[in-house]
Amino acid sequence: MLSYRHAYHAGNPADVFKHAVLVAVVRAMQEKPRGIQFVDTHAGPALYRLADAEAQKNREYDVGIGHWWSQQPDDPIMADYLELVRSFNPSGRLECYPGSPMILRQLLRRNDRMVLCELHPAEQRKLHQRFGDDARVELRLGDGYQALRKVLPPPGGRGLVLIDPSYERKDEWDDMHRALQAALQRFAHGVYLIWYPLLADHAASLDALPNLLNLDQERWLDLRVEFPPEQRLGRMTGCGMALINCPFRARAGLDRLARDWSGSVRP
Repeated sequence: MLSYRHAYHAGNPADVFKHAVLVAVVRAMQEKPRGIQFVDTHAGPALYRLADAEAQKNREYDVGIGHWWSQQPDDPIMADYLELVRSFNPSGRLECYPGSPMILRQLLRRNDRMVLCELHPAEQRKLHQRFGDDARVELRLGDGYQALRKVLPPPGGRGLVLIDPSYERKDEWDDMHRALQAALQRFAHGVYLIWYPLLADHAASLDALPNLLNLDQERWLDLRVEFPPEQRLGRMTGCGMALINCPFRARAGLDRLARDWSGSVRP
């Protein structure tokens, strides 16, 4: 359960799509002035140095953020995301890749807050080093699904939950379903983002989730992208981002992003 380390995969095509969607949703929510609580259930270490041995082992970032690095995309969502990633690389060279906690903190306003959950001891230490002195950030060391019971509903009534597990465990889908069911009972109008892989030998398991959670079509948005053959990562042929209660202002742009993204990432 604790063997997965995202440093081996940081900045790959799945990260690029996932984080572009995340930035777009956060921007849309922040069009309203009231503060937001962001919850990351599987935070990881937050920042990845691409020269480190883990990132160099498979160099998955070459076909992900490495492909996009020198581009100036027309799509406003991709342009905004790339500008944010470049802010972590002031030299102009691609040296670091920010994970979702760093991306979220970069976007925090003075009245926003963030809750980071992490189970892995080594990743917990890195989170303490990077966020321990930030009063806007709460660290919860343990199971992110369990933490949702304690942090929802958010004090200000507005919140976003990012669920981005490694899918190592056979019972991951069941745990996620139960956690979302409980979370929606406590915080029905919250925004929920769920990343998941598309595997060559396994059908996407989120198809049944809207019915299980009694969600109507207006509350559910499932964005999927297929990677071209040269960008496929082992069994992973693509990925998805499922959204519950997607902000209306973000929906059209996200639909366009998912529709155009697969073809635009070809080297």
